[in-house]
Amino acid sequence: MATGQLFSRTTQALFYNYKQLPIQRMLDFDFLCGRETPSVAGIINPGAEGFQKLFFGQEEIAIPVHSTVEAACAAHPTADVFINFASYRSAAASSNLALKQPTIRVVAIIAEGVPESDTKELIAYARSNNKVVIGPATVGGIQAGAFKIGDTAGTIDNIIQCKLYRPGSVGFVSKSGGMSNELYNTIARVTDGLYEGIAIGGDVFPGSTLSDHVLRFNNIPQIKMIVVLGELGGRDEYSLVEALKAGKINKPVCAWVSGTCARLFKSEVQFGHAGAKSGGEMESAQAKNQALMDAGAIVPTSYESFETSIKETFAKLAEEGKISPVKEITPPQIPEDLNSAIKSGKVRAPTHIISTISDDRGEEPCYAGVPMSSIIEKGMGVGDVISLLWFKRSLPRYCTQFIEICIMLCADHGPCVSGAHNTIVTARAGKDLVSSLVSGLLTIGPRFGGAVDDAARYFKDAYDRKLSPYEFVESMKKKGIRVPGIGHRIKRGDNRDKRVELLQLFARTNFPSTKYMEYAVEVETYTLSKANNLVMNVDGAIGTLFLDLLAGSGLFTKQEIDEIVSIGYLNGLFVLARSIGLIGHTFDQKRLKQPLYRHPWEDVLYTK
Repeated sequence: MATGQLFSRTTQALFYNYKQLPIQRMLDFDFLCGRETPSVAGIINPGAEGFQKLFFGQEEIAIPVHSTVEAACAAHPTADVFINFASYRSAAASSNLALKQPTIRVVAIIAEGVPESDTKELIAYARSNNKVVIGPATVGGIQAGAFKIGDTAGTIDNIIQCKLYRPGSVGFVSKSGGMSNELYNTIARVTDGLYEGIAIGGDVFPGSTLSDHVLRFNNIPQIKMIVVLGELGGRDEYSLVEALKAGKINKPVCAWVSGTCARLFKSEVQFGHAGAKSGGEMESAQAKNQALMDAGAIVPTSYESFETSIKETFAKLAEEGKISPVKEITPPQIPEDLNSAIKSGKVRAPTHIISTISDDRGEEPCYAGVPMSSIIEKGMGVGDVISLLWFKRSLPRYCTQFIEICIMLCADHGPCVSGAHNTIVTARAGKDLVSSLVSGLLTIGPRFGGAVDDAARYFKDAYDRKLSPYEFVESMKKKGIRVPGIGHRIKRGDNRDKRVELLQLFARTNFPSTKYMEYAVEVETYTLSKANNLVMNVDGAIGTLFLDLLAGSGLFTKQEIDEIVSIGYLNGLFVLARSIGLIGHTFDQKRLKQPLYRHPWEDVLYTK
């Protein structure tokens, strides 16, 4: 066991199992104390490497992340404290590995529930190699104005209130982390403050004992008096009694063992910690307090009197000139995190994203204000979800049914169209699903499946301006623009696209009005007089019928309809629908284990 000071203003630690809050609290304490370098040199996260961004004052810093203990120790040879936030399942193994590293001097084990047999092995190795184990089941320790472990001493407000940003003259050791905070506050009120504080942990077999740290404190010149807070259960306090009797401690020791109320219970009671359970009269709080008093420690009659004992002991030392006045300093202001400042109403900050279609902040996600459970309970379908997420309102059933029909009819059009062909070639090249899907989607445009918006835009403009089919078609011809939604590579006037017929039949049966579609049919009649392949295609049918849906439902203003068409909503339907087919083609090729595709030479015209 070390015989002197464990930490200093230059101490650096390795933090095992990344936890953002305790690390940030350590860095904030560093800044509060005026340290020049952060106390966390590196983070160990098994299986991960890189950096974690945290704050050192106002400066954002990147702390290296290592995947193994060995790599971290090699990268940071001056870091001699290992702070282990692993769970009880892996804490012993990782701590044992850390103790075996020549650069590690102190290991703090935060986890509760570490098997006692594992803890005993760690203690034996540490003692035989002159290393220190703090814990298990500990919050850690602190040297005021220099270094702290994890969450020791709690919040920055508590640290400032307890004046832990600068050293005092008191050494403190306890089993309890929670009670340590209480005593730090007490010590700050009635003395010049803490120099070093350790919570050894509440397990039956702590890695280091109360007497280990009291003997250390006795060797630290800056510590003038020692405060000890024990608890019933175990016999750790008796080693301190023996040290006092042997004259190994020459500084005043104020001590109290908590748990005197245990005698009020008729049966044995477990007080929180695994070790806080009296196993007989010697392990009772009363017996320990009496033994400490007999050995020369200053022991009050109750916990309520403990503060007075500490105060009187400190005052006597000051009166004897053994304690010099501590120069008070004003600690720097820790910059407040933006999130907490916003929450407390101290600042306002602009958001980076606006969302009006969904909200995941409550107990369940909502689509346009409709809870997910309501969507399921009401038996809504894909068309209803699209109406909520795309149009931000619930559309009538005939509208959502039309959307679903469009998706079904446009899901696929065979393996030969450009989108499917691209997807098939990409899948056969061994690419993943997303890559194969995207390669097909990228072909969608004016020449393939992307004419729905243009069909709606041009037909709407022509109808609203009351152009006759002749005037519309001829004006487009003069501009050199093909009428979108008219024309097909395969279908003819005497062999119409069945999908178009199904859409028109559904609309005429269910829509309140089909004025835009009927206008498109009149245009088709004129174009067929010019060529038999200038038939209405599925883009034209969906585009014009969607105009009828928007206008006939009475749920959209003219401005909203124009915006929907200009933004690209209607092409979105084709993209959504065709994604189903393209995914199917990807799975089909992978299921068939098709080899890499190579286009045949005979299908290429080689020319100069």
